[in-house]
Amino acid sequence: MFRVFSTTIIAIYLSVAPACAQRDFSAVEINVSEVSDGIYMLEGAGGNMGLSVGDDGAFLIDDQFAPLSEKIVAAIKTVTDKPVEFVLNTHHHGDHTGGNEAFGDSGAYIVAHDNVRGRLAANDQTSAGALPVITFSESATFHRNGEAIHVFHPANAHTDGDAIVMFRNANVVHMGDVFFSGRYPYIDIGSGGTIDGYIDALETTAAMIDDETNVIPGHGPLSKKADINASIAVLIDIRSRIQALIDQGLDEDAVVAADPLADLNDEWAWQFITGERMARAAYQSLAE
Repeated sequence: MFRVFSTTIIAIYLSVAPACAQRDFSAVEINVSEVSDGIYMLEGAGGNMGLSVGDDGAFLIDDQFAPLSEKIVAAIKTVTDKPVEFVLNTHHHGDHTGGNEAFGDSGAYIVAHDNVRGRLAANDQTSAGALPVITFSESATFHRNGEAIHVFHPANAHTDGDAIVMFRNANVVHMGDVFFSGRYPYIDIGSGGTIDGYIDALETTAAMIDDETNVIPGHGPLSKKADINASIAVLIDIRSRIQALIDQGLDEDAVVAADPLADLNDEWAWQFITGERMARAAYQSLAE
């Protein structure tokens, strides 16, 4: 039986306009949970958001879908009266960048990896106001609210524009969609994602944190290092299984027909990334 996560739908990985057209956001609530002093996790529809608040203002990580912008602003106001100064996009997908225009119009600086701006700019449904105005190629550090907020770009993992955000003083990390907690990840092959890069990004992050680190995943509940390690183990296993079938000369459809992830699906599959989709993504990544 596949897991059901009510706030996640297939449309979250489409561009903003089609996703919004397919969904009624009126009933969505933005839930705010304190992760550490001055740092919060916000959940609504789409990717989990991170928030740092303090004397310098509000620093927001991701901004979900455009129709939710007013609700997100209202949720932020429950923990600070300061405006949002920066919005950091962890990658280009619409459930993480849909609010860019609204926050940019309100005076926030939109920040992202170089490739995020490039992919958003190439989408004719993206307005100029939604584009990041500050970009980086490898890393950046923001010194705000008593925090060293370190952002770094791993090798192609979920996409070619991923960013992982570390709150060094608070021992909190926001991983964007480089981490789907407790479920198969979405590896966007068409946007440069690879299973090798995904595993490497998880391993790199795990090596930088400790057992007490609070981990905000792109999707799923607040997590710990042990949850990252569980994802690493299952992805290494999946890679090994799919590579073995490729080495036997099987094509993609034959690999899927072999149902190589059958014993993993009850625990890891969900309505968007089924066992078949996970097998196909791994095959396409490894067979390139």
